[in-house]
Amino acid sequence: METAANYKPNVEVASDPETLALRSVEVFAADAQKVIKAKSVFHVAISGGHTPRRFFELLSEAPKAKALPWDRIQLFWVDERYVPPDSQWSNYKLAADTFLAKVDIPEQNIHRIPTEYSDFKVAAHRYEETIREVFGLGENQLPEFDLVVLGMGAEGHTGSLFPDSYAPFDAENLACVVYVLDEKLNRITLTHPVLCAASHLAVLVCGQEKADILKEVLTGEPDEVRYPIHVLWPILDKVTWLVDSQAAKLL
Repeated sequence: METAANYKPNVEVASDPETLALRSVEVFAADAQKVIKAKSVFHVAISGGHTPRRFFELLSEAPKAKALPWDRIQLFWVDERYVPPDSQWSNYKLAADTFLAKVDIPEQNIHRIPTEYSDFKVAAHRYEETIREVFGLGENQLPEFDLVVLGMGAEGHTGSLFPDSYAPFDAENLACVVYVLDEKLNRITLTHPVLCAASHLAVLVCGQEKADILKEVLTGEPDEVRYPIHVLWPILDKVTWLVDSQAAKLL
């Protein structure tokens, strides 16, 4: 693989978390408007975590986002903790609490990861079936999301592609189970071929606690084992890094 020096990551630095959230909404709205005009339906996958909360709130408050034809938006999740959908740890619940009830998106356009199955693998398979059905995919086809909104963890993971797990290397499935040994919650995540097939990816990074890892990831040699977010390096031209000034202070 080429070194990171051969790539030029597209990094946009916002002055503070609020400006970062506003810029994230601008990206979402602009992509949605462009795609809906071109092909009438916008397929997007979002993540959970602390960073996107304000972005989600603004999806129902900012005029550009609120005015979108939400009935033309098909909404998916990048990953989910294996908890009930009403759990405080649920990525779906975060979206439901912040914007889903406040925009005119039909219920049938909301495709959460089904965590009600006792068998994790059945849940991952069901989610994959939903993706195939909504996108109208053949057996070996990948979905092409118009936008995937990601974050980055302090150890360099994205989605639920964690270091020291099999998930970053699963190229067979669209969604897979992530068994986490040192935490309480197992997860389901989209696999890296699905992420890399997207038309556009936005990685939101916020806070000074992310400054060290952001510098390491953007300036070091790509190492997918240590830093799973490096699975995006072959498609770095499709990735927009939206970071606040605290996260960017070492760049």
